[in-house]
Amino acid sequence: MKFFESNKEKIYSISELANELDISPRTIRFYEEKKLISPGRSPGNQRIYKTKDRSRIKWILRGKRFGFSLKEISEMIGMADVDMSEIDQIKKSMVFGQRKLFEIQEHKEELFLLEQDLKLIMDRFKKRLKELNKN
Repeated sequence: MKFFESNKEKIYSISELANELDISPRTIRFYEEKKLISPGRSPGNQRIYKTKDRSRIKWILRGKRFGFSLKEISEMIGMADVDMSEIDQIKKSMVFGQRKLFEIQEHKEELFLLEQDLKLIMDRFKKRLKELNKN
């Protein structure tokens, strides 16, 4: 079903939005269940998604790509029924982003140490293999 533009704002059906964002309609319904989006309804009770819903889903997908939980994402973008100012969204996102950067740095350090340990063990294996092959 193709929806029309209302007051110059594009509206989408669930399938149009899913296709455009390369996600399943089930994913969109899941975000609605989690109160991350709040689509309107047509007279026939079909979901109607507006540009705001599309933007929120793009934020959710971006947050997931960066490793944020849905709870963190919901705090960053504000709940679907609460209008959070852009300033508040940015501040909240910066707090979570800083925390995520710290986690990434910790993981990088852990991976570096793991890499060094593995290289040391591999060097010991090579040395021992040479010793065994001489006999």
